Amino acid sequence: MSTFEDKNYRWRETYFVLFPTAKRPKLKAVVKALGDLNPRYEIVNPRSDKHGAVESLTVVSPDDYAALDLCYTEGDEVLEMAPELVKDLKKSAADAPMPVPYEKILRYDGRFDVLHFERIAKEPEEPDEEEMLDPSALLIVLEALAELTGGLAVDPQSGTVLG
Repeated sequence: MSTFEDKNYRWRETYFVLFPTAKRPKLKAVVKALGDLNPRYEIVNPRSDKHGAVESLTVVSPDDYAALDLCYTEGDEVLEMAPELVKDLKKSAADAPMPVPYEKILRYDGRFDVLHFERIAKEPEEPDEEEMLDPSALLIVLEALAELTGGLAVDPQSGTVLG
């Protein structure tokens, strides 16, 4: 079940982790890497292809009032999206803290879509929803996925490469 279907969560944004398909990790490696990041993270609905490579999973971080749906995409869809992404990244390049490897982005044919959701407060005495969502789980998971794949984490909304 996608977190989109869970009424307790609201979608906030989508990030990408771009990498070569040759570096697509096995599901077991992703589950272990993400589980090692924080013992409070709950990994649910893990799915792999017939070779054991990761297809999708959800990371729930109750302390951060967040959930992350991770979905794998490869091939033409990723390659066709790359020129538009590079164009958007170049628009915000003046603010970039480090050089953006545009040529790598154009060659990467694998991608994790990381959909960030916030848990919606149910109790009236809970603080304002905006104050509860902590982006640290998102940033930590993006960094781990980029490291695991040798790829780049990208925020397409802001045109920022995170690592």
